[in-house]
Amino acid sequence: MNGRIKARWYFDVVSPFAYLYLKRFDELHPALDVELVPVLFAGLLKRWDNKGPAELPPKRLHTYRYCVWAAAQQGIDFRMPPRHPFNPLSVQRLLVALGARREAVTAAFDFIFCQGRDAEAEWPALCEQLGVGASEAAARIADPAVKQRLIDNTAGAADIGVFGVPSLELRGEIFWGGDTIAWANAFVDDPQMFESGEMQRAAQVELGVQRKEVR
Repeated sequence: MNGRIKARWYFDVVSPFAYLYLKRFDELHPALDVELVPVLFAGLLKRWDNKGPAELPPKRLHTYRYCVWAAAQQGIDFRMPPRHPFNPLSVQRLLVALGARREAVTAAFDFIFCQGRDAEAEWPALCEQLGVGASEAAARIADPAVKQRLIDNTAGAADIGVFGVPSLELRGEIFWGGDTIAWANAFVDDPQMFESGEMQRAAQVELGVQRKEVR
């Protein structure tokens, strides 16, 4: 379509923040043509030598409580699954195999964070919700091309600076987190945003001190 701006939304179904973002997808600027891209959050963490929020016990509790609160504030149905974090590899591969269509991605997120179900223990039920038989799903996620696509998606995301999920990339800029929809929309309307004085200064701030590696 003429006048549309290409954007890519990087996600992993392990992220409750990505679920909350997806529920607000219709708030994104109408000029955006968004491609949904499955990646592995664990792969991004490894690439940037970082830890996920669930790996720090106080942050884990804070994250879960915040998501419950934020969902209620936004009128979004939300229920944490019985185990978290879980291994999202099979789900992400299946979504790759299904072309990461929005309806399939939404169904997977709803299974996990709306119905609060276990994506690993209830794999056949999740497949059914996605309209795929468990045996067919097993064959599709075992496809070497599907496996490689997920690897490539993750590596490609990291290569352009994606460090977490959810992240929206447009015009070469990354907007990370569920609270950046309004910021991304403003950038659509003001493509020179990052060329302004204080934005440029923020990008040029020198690194002061670095934390020493703990051995």
